[in-house]
Amino acid sequence: MSNMINTMFDLRLLDDLACKDTVVHRLHPFVKLLTTVIYLTVVVSFDKYEVAGLLPLLFFPVLIINLAELPLVPLVKRMLPAAPLVLGIGILNPVFDHQVFVVGGLTLSMGWITFISVCLKCLLTVIAALLLIATTGMDNLATALRMLRIPKLFVLQLLLTYRYISVLLEEVSLIWRAYSLRAPRQKGIQWKVWGPLIGQLILRTFDRAQRVYQAMCLRGFTGEYNTGSQKRLALWDLAYLAGWSLFFTLARIYNIPELTGSLLTGVI
Repeated sequence: MSNMINTMFDLRLLDDLACKDTVVHRLHPFVKLLTTVIYLTVVVSFDKYEVAGLLPLLFFPVLIINLAELPLVPLVKRMLPAAPLVLGIGILNPVFDHQVFVVGGLTLSMGWITFISVCLKCLLTVIAALLLIATTGMDNLATALRMLRIPKLFVLQLLLTYRYISVLLEEVSLIWRAYSLRAPRQKGIQWKVWGPLIGQLILRTFDRAQRVYQAMCLRGFTGEYNTGSQKRLALWDLAYLAGWSLFFTLARIYNIPELTGSLLTGVI
């Protein structure tokens, strides 16, 4: 039960962080969304053997976290659910990639390089998505998606899923509490009752969704999720987009760590 409560609190924490008033939060949502899309595109475009070239892109999340005054530990905790998936995908690379390289007389598989590259790409993409939500909020993000001409059906589905996932967790907590009261000495849920409990959850979900929809219709819902008045793009917003786009382009074209090392050692 405590885990469910913590999960619900974690979901609302990103909305609370989005209510801050910093230089990043005051930027136009469309600009932040477009900057994040460009950033993600650049990150995933790197070769599977590229590691050093990805390192300069760490500057973007580090700077945004500091300018937006976001807590680092909660963001790291929200990245952990993606870790098992990445480890499962990349851990077999050293086995299937038969190319090798030599470091200090030690022969290693190139699969370790691809494994590190996959982990680094996952870190950068997940933290960029979290920063976008934590500095923009889902309502403003929906406005930015509509400005990108994303169909309103997809935007509405995204908003309702994000907004009412906490309602689903509340239904799960009610079922769990009822089961615990009827079996106070049991640890966990017996596998024999998983089917009935899931069926009960589905029925309760349908009933709750119907009541939510009726309440929305009574309040004037017509299929469009209105998020209020839209902000106008300012000069600072365009400068933010242009500056980051230029940096991402340079980081993609040139290997900045290699160039920096060459300049410092006097090779060039």
